[in-house]
Amino acid sequence: MSLYFTKDHEWIRVEGDVATVGISDHAQAALGDIVFAEVPEAGRTLSKGDDAAVVESVKAASDVYAPVSGEVVEGNAAIADEPSLINSDPQGAGWFFKMKLSDESELGGLMDEAAYQDWCKTL
Repeated sequence: MSLYFTKDHEWIRVEGDVATVGISDHAQAALGDIVFAEVPEAGRTLSKGDDAAVVESVKAASDVYAPVSGEVVEGNAAIADEPSLINSDPQGAGWFFKMKLSDESELGGLMDEAAYQDWCKTL
């Protein structure tokens, strides 16, 4: 299992050829109380950088981008029903969607957790 991050504050956890995607703790803290989440449906094909999901808080609405290319295999219906899961457990129960990777080489352009934490300190 490998964990990667994007500069758009998504995290991606890869297990085999399936990746779970969510927003980072830094992102959920910056957004504040999350009140709405929309996740993609299974079967949707995404290219790296595509708008994949929507998250809305008391402060702002934001898109969640696909950190890599692939096909969505599952959207997290639990966060649509209970968006506060994103605040309480952003890298656990608050995940957004799972996707089957179509090009594992795209993972090479992402940051590991230490690099992401260092990058956040520059913001």
